[in-house]
Amino acid sequence: MPRNLEVQPRDVSPFSIPDIRRFIGFRVLFNSRFYYPVFTILFLDFGLTVAQFSILNAVWAATIVLLEVPSGALADVIGRKHLVVFASAVMVVEVGIISFVPLMEPGVIFVVFLVNRILSGFAEAAASGADEALAYDALTEKGNPQDWGRVLDYMTRFQSMGFILAMTLGAAVYDPGLVQKLCDFASVDIVVAQSMTMRFPLYLTFVLALACLFVTLGMTGDVRGNGKDDHGGDRDGVSLLEALRLTMDAGSWIVKTWFVFWVMVFGMLFDGVIRMVVTLSSQYYRLVSVPESLFGIIASAIAILGIFIPRLALRIVETRPPRDALLLTALLALVGLWSMNFFWPWFGVLSAVITSSAMYFNGFFVSYYLNRNTASKNRATVLSFKGLIYNISYGMMGVVYALAFKVQRLSLEAASPGGLDPAGIENQVFMDVFVWFPLVLMAGLVIMGVVAGSSFKKKGLNHRLGQL
Repeated sequence: MPRNLEVQPRDVSPFSIPDIRRFIGFRVLFNSRFYYPVFTILFLDFGLTVAQFSILNAVWAATIVLLEVPSGALADVIGRKHLVVFASAVMVVEVGIISFVPLMEPGVIFVVFLVNRILSGFAEAAASGADEALAYDALTEKGNPQDWGRVLDYMTRFQSMGFILAMTLGAAVYDPGLVQKLCDFASVDIVVAQSMTMRFPLYLTFVLALACLFVTLGMTGDVRGNGKDDHGGDRDGVSLLEALRLTMDAGSWIVKTWFVFWVMVFGMLFDGVIRMVVTLSSQYYRLVSVPESLFGIIASAIAILGIFIPRLALRIVETRPPRDALLLTALLALVGLWSMNFFWPWFGVLSAVITSSAMYFNGFFVSYYLNRNTASKNRATVLSFKGLIYNISYGMMGVVYALAFKVQRLSLEAASPGGLDPAGIENQVFMDVFVWFPLVLMAGLVIMGVVAGSSFKKKGLNHRLGQL
């Protein structure tokens, strides 16, 4: 398998390249959203119900799945910068409409948030793949593609620092009691209410969205979309057809390129399981006796992992075969998930930290290997395929979890009618069903390991199994 598909490297610092710096800035600004630590209760304080919140998240995920690959292919056709700028502009709109919408009839509020979730999914899909492809191509053209690991290292660390700031400050400004004390201390004569402070994280995120748009407008690399094709003809009429062709070609190439295919598949498994656990983390923390006031602090502390893990992951990919990266990620994920099932008071937080570390390693390893083994012409499309299967995996895990939760709840209610209060039943079912996460991961690893080994053997590539 070719180790590098790019041009000859140059002895230039990757961070002297403007598009690399702007790529890092985009990732930090686009993902550091101040409302994340209060995401669920923010929707509820606007008057939405839990059922409506679930519907909105399902719409968001479905939007990403439908648009992920087409947007990546379109980026390869019209230019990655145009897609990244579009994603930033959509972020401004989707955050703006919920930041300034007045409190009205719940039905109207639901429609506004529905538009927000669709636009948010559109922005995620547009940015996914296009930003990485633009940055990697800039590194290839003006620097050394072997430095991509360093770029990922610094990007992840800065992104983690941004996430820490957003989680800590976002939760703080949402608390009317804390804001009232700060106003009293500053001798500001104002009565602070929840209806006021619930918008503060949104206002801060709106400012980030504007900064994100400014950063992306300054990108210079890969500006296609000039309305002409390679022969000077009208390009607009063939863009969609070319995007479709690129999508089909990239999908075929992924399936035929065994190393890339299995990197995606194993990465999908880890992401689907661990991301679902992270989504449910607030309920887990409650059951290990952690006060809700500390949830944001714990999330910020876990984000610190993103400062240190990339440096270790970079050393691993530079000195060890991909097989060792897979084994390390699997070991951390299984140890973390199995120990979380004990629900140890307070010490259970350590188990969650171990599980989250597996997520950080997985993200770094997959990005490193995919970018290193994918040609520039269809990199954004291939990376969008990754985002597509990741979201499908996450959605399937959600469906499996919901079904298992429902079955276990009915079983528990039948076994002890009137014996537990509704909250007690919810907690017990959560603990009973949690064991499915490590079981699904173990089963998936075994099945994929056997199939991958068999596939390589049939292809006459058994001598290269060490790569996995």
